[in-house]
Amino acid sequence: MPSAVFKDPAGKVLNFASLKGAPVLVNLWATWCGPCVIEMPQLDALAGTKAGKLRVVTVSQDLAAPEKVAAFFAAKSFAHLEPWLDPDNALSDFYATGTLPTTVLYDAQGNEVWRMIGGHDWAGARTEAMLADTLADKPAGGT
Repeated sequence: MPSAVFKDPAGKVLNFASLKGAPVLVNLWATWCGPCVIEMPQLDALAGTKAGKLRVVTVSQDLAAPEKVAAFFAAKSFAHLEPWLDPDNALSDFYATGTLPTTVLYDAQGNEVWRMIGGHDWAGARTEAMLADTLADKPAGGT
C-alpha cells in the first residue's frame, strides 16, 4: 500500500498507513470520468453492505478542484464514501495505469491482492467472488 496522506475538501486528513490492519478497496476516480461517475453509487452501496469487513476509499484525481468533488458528493448524498482528494495525482503516478477508474484491493497486511483498470459493475455477483477470499472473516477498520 502506498504511503500517502490525503485530505477532504474540509481539510480532514487520511493517512494510508492508518488503513493497514483491514482489507481496503482504493478507487481512483474523477468527476469528469463517465465510468467513474457510474461506479460511485455502486461503491457507496458496497461500502455499506461490507461495513465492518471492507473499507472503500475513493480518491478523486480532479486536478486542484476540491469544489467540484464537494459539489458532486453533496449532489449524490453518498452515505458511506468520503471525498478524499489527490490534486497532485500522486496515486495515479504510483499505480501508473493512465486510466480511470483504477481500483486496487489490499488485504489486511497492506499487500495488493488485485488491480482493476476501467469500469466495473460493483453491484454484480462477480464482485462477491473477487472479494471473497480477502474478506473471509476479516474486520475492516482504520480511520
